[in-house]
Amino acid sequence: MARRFSELTFTDSVRDAQRRYGSREQNQGFETSDDHRDRITVREAQFIAERDSFYLASHGTEAEGRAGWPYVQHRGGPKGFLRVIDEKTLGFADFRGNVQYLSAGNIVADPRVSLFLMDYAKRRRLKIWARARIVEAADDPALIASIETPGYPAQIERAVIFDVEAVDWNCPQHITPRFTAEQVQPLLDEIEQLKAKLASFEGQPVVQH
Repeated sequence: MARRFSELTFTDSVRDAQRRYGSREQNQGFETSDDHRDRITVREAQFIAERDSFYLASHGTEAEGRAGWPYVQHRGGPKGFLRVIDEKTLGFADFRGNVQYLSAGNIVADPRVSLFLMDYAKRRRLKIWARARIVEAADDPALIASIETPGYPAQIERAVIFDVEAVDWNCPQHITPRFTAEQVQPLLDEIEQLKAKLASFEGQPVVQH
């Protein structure tokens, strides 16, 4: 974890927990680190461009007798649908979904969100903390056009834009490797080719040397 993350997350209660469990000394270094990690670099941009999903955490507010609760949503789309607009800005096109609008409502009340991006095959994960805002399609057609995915048959209702506050890479411990059908298919094709080649040799006499 780098400096900007510690500035956002090391509250008094977090520091107390670190002291209680014996990790306060090793975590203090993050608070004075020269590595701020408060923007998207080439490394993060390349990783984001390969993702076809991410998790988005937002927080509800206390109103009408309801205590505010965190909410985690899975967002998916074509690979690269989460776009790097610049080193401090990300965005994606929001299509019509289950029309509950939990994340949208939370963001309007409190823009602070956290994104979690996974690469199970290579056992890598990226966390992004940001302030989110919603831009309706009719309000900024140029922005909507910039985050469209060519050939994807869905109508964009709005854009969700993230103003990046911090990024951090997590260790691979306990990430179980998982592979998509796209990643596995070349291996399955190769197996079928080998099986066909072996079948073509069946019944042929063995040549003795």
